[in-house]
Amino acid sequence: MRTGHPAARRAAGPAKRAGAQGTSPGQGKTAGGARTAWSDGPARTDTTRNGAGRGDSASGRASRSRGAGTAAAELVAGRNAVLEALRARVPATALHVGPRLDADERIGQAVMLAAEAGVPVVEAGRAELDRITGGAIHQGIALRIKRYSYADPAELIEAARQAGAPPLIVALDGVTDPRNLGAVARSVAAFGGHGILVPARRSAGVTAGAWKASAGTLASVAVAQTANLARALASYQDAGLFVAGLAAGGPADVGELELADSPLVLVVGSEGKGLSRLVAERCDVLARIPISGPAESLNAGIAASVALYAVSRRRASMIR
Repeated sequence: MRTGHPAARRAAGPAKRAGAQGTSPGQGKTAGGARTAWSDGPARTDTTRNGAGRGDSASGRASRSRGAGTAAAELVAGRNAVLEALRARVPATALHVGPRLDADERIGQAVMLAAEAGVPVVEAGRAELDRITGGAIHQGIALRIKRYSYADPAELIEAARQAGAPPLIVALDGVTDPRNLGAVARSVAAFGGHGILVPARRSAGVTAGAWKASAGTLASVAVAQTANLARALASYQDAGLFVAGLAAGGPADVGELELADSPLVLVVGSEGKGLSRLVAERCDVLARIPISGPAESLNAGIAASVALYAVSRRRASMIR
């Protein structure tokens, strides 16, 4: 589509010949016409929003039809996976079940759980199940998961204000396993936290795996999303919160954290890389979890649980 590109000149050739033979101006759009559509404001906005390339190409249309991106609905396929998701009260919009299935009590249990939760049960043929699951091994059953509505980072502070408690927020830096996100949600709910902050990119999101790991607590624990974690932490600091990052070489012991009774954001990095440089520099203090055994580190879910317990215990002792 670029002006002067050899492919554009080749595409323009037939149109020029058609024009020489008397084609009317409204017929036979050339590559130049496509470029004009690309340069038009609304057309360009539509294609860039969906991540398509230049122009309204076939790949761009396919990307939009698939609903590519984090907003796309998720499907859980397979009898065991669907049954576990329904038992974990994962919010769903439909249960797709194939016809004439072999006798399997898991199918009956899944249908019963879906009915109890008010999830519509839809009969679908094998071809339809193959299509909606992208060719995955579905065993004749698939569960369509409801899209998660992320909170704004400022809403987590508001939740603490409504609870009448100093904010306690967990931010995840580079944590990509949704099971860790689910485990953190359980700990936040157990130790009086007010929400979780995750980056929009290169981070775990609220998927079916996160819902299952949270054992349903994601229904009551808000997860906020931000385009830039370091900038969001700076905004929290401007609002009066302190930021404590978990780091193996941190000078402070998380069990003796002096900021525990203050409005606080606990930042947990990935098990392998820890905190990113920009996020670590943004922290007011770096705290360590003392480890005496042969293990060199803890995964993000366990580290967050230990830190939240230490903070909640210190807060409780200060209240007494």
